[in-house]
Amino acid sequence: MTLHDAYDPDNIFAKILSGDMPSVKVFEDDVALAFMDVFPQAEGHTLIIPKDVAARNFLDMPTERLGAYMERVQTVARAVEKALTPDGLVVTQFNGAPAGQTVFHLHFHVLPRWQGQGVRGHADGQMADMTALEALAQKIRPFVA
Repeated sequence: MTLHDAYDPDNIFAKILSGDMPSVKVFEDDVALAFMDVFPQAEGHTLIIPKDVAARNFLDMPTERLGAYMERVQTVARAVEKALTPDGLVVTQFNGAPAGQTVFHLHFHVLPRWQGQGVRGHADGQMADMTALEALAQKIRPFVA
């Protein structure tokens, strides 16, 4: 898919937003939804998606909605850091399939990183255990202010 294809309202994140697909929620308000990645690259891998916008990627996000959304990304990243106390955090976002994007609804990744531990490939591997994801979400939720 190219950078500027039409938004697909049946993408997996749109289905999560509509309630047609389950997710392990970390945070939700009128601007964004944060949830655990079911194919985590690292323990605590969290995704943050904007609500009520048909943005495939960062370039499609309406500028006037960007500030509030990025505040939520930062809030969730801070909560992950406080809850899991990693040595570092990766906050990243992909635009278009050649850049590594696999779900074409704007989303940011928050990946906790610990010294000496690698990460799994993006969208590789096996689906995580939902009970384990819920336990991680329970650790993070109290720190989302």
